[in-house]
Amino acid sequence: MVQHVDVLSPRRVTHTSDVNTAFPRSPFALLLSVIVVSADSGPSLRECIRRLLACDISLEVLLVDNASTDGVPQAIDRAYATDTRLKLMYNRSNLGFGPAVNQGAAAARGHALLVLNPDCLVDAADLQRLLDVLAENPRAGLVGAVVCDEEGHADPASLRRDPLFRRAVNTMFKRGGEGINIQGEIPAEVIEAEAVSGALMMLPRTVYQRVGGFDEEYFLHCEDLDLCRRVRDMGYKVLLAGDVRVVHAKGTSSRHRPVFVSRYKHKGMWRWFRRHDPAARNPLLSVVVWVGIWSHFLLKIPGQLLRRR
Repeated sequence: MVQHVDVLSPRRVTHTSDVNTAFPRSPFALLLSVIVVSADSGPSLRECIRRLLACDISLEVLLVDNASTDGVPQAIDRAYATDTRLKLMYNRSNLGFGPAVNQGAAAARGHALLVLNPDCLVDAADLQRLLDVLAENPRAGLVGAVVCDEEGHADPASLRRDPLFRRAVNTMFKRGGEGINIQGEIPAEVIEAEAVSGALMMLPRTVYQRVGGFDEEYFLHCEDLDLCRRVRDMGYKVLLAGDVRVVHAKGTSSRHRPVFVSRYKHKGMWRWFRRHDPAARNPLLSVVVWVGIWSHFLLKIPGQLLRRR
């Protein structure tokens, strides 16, 4: 059994007596399939792949490219032409993040899947720790890590709550009660969460298949929140390995196309609200939320264009 105590609203995993039967630990098995999706991701993609292939654990890397024009995926393909652990999949158009991950997952052979952003850097110790967390927790359906900037500051998105309307209102007006963001330092231990950062998410392949992978109606953004929610709805636990901290150069792709990315982020917010928030059952409230989401999108455009210039 897994015992819990309250810490910063999520629950800390303090003891496990079983092993995740969906996650074999045979030393002869291919343990891990890493799926990286690129879309003009730039030089950080090179370092991401280099670090992965430098790991001495059993893995394969599936790089799914969404019609990049920067030539980086092709250069990586040439540089590691003799490394059978690397497989590249080229799409003629940008399918979106979730569909591309699903494409990689369909070709994966590992017992566990790691969905990794192309600007996220991990090493063998990080991967092994995440694999151990999966293996040691029988109801673990998804495990995340604390993603940090280059100075070591943790991204608040590493540990999140579902963005319910009532929480958004509390956060916006600084009212008492539970807000969207979880305040305080993230503890350096394994804790249960509602959602973790989509920059790095590890799942048993069987769980990924049972939940149906990513919802392909999300093009970019909020598909990670949706996946965490559906994993929990199926009775599995979303865990954060607070003792695993990885560098994430956030927003590599969004710097080039900020309005494009922002549009799909707001579209994802609307889809998440309609699918998962009980408040969406109220027609009048749904109209208010729709107007609020798209007004926010329009108000952000001038600043995004100025920053791009």
